[in-house]
Amino acid sequence: MRNQAVCAGQAQKEGLKMKSTPNGISAGSLVGARWVKASASDGRDDCVELADLGENVAVRNSRDPEGPALIFTRSELAAFVDGSKKGEFDVMTV
Repeated sequence: MRNQAVCAGQAQKEGLKMKSTPNGISAGSLVGARWVKASASDGRDDCVELADLGENVAVRNSRDPEGPALIFTRSELAAFVDGSKKGEFDVMTV
């Protein structure tokens, strides 16, 4: 069994499909990741960006593009988006 902590760049070189990418991996090491930023982001790069990793989705802080990425399953992200649409996190906004 391969170590699940292998970095995405190494896995890509070896032609592996990663099922598990460790939380906190450097966003810069997600080779080939295409980061998407919300159109509502401001000119100071105050935004969260997402990247499709196949079975998972990576999230990073746009102010620190080489910093850590949080990795979520698609169902976890769907639950978050649903809660956001319902206003469940409104108490945390400015």
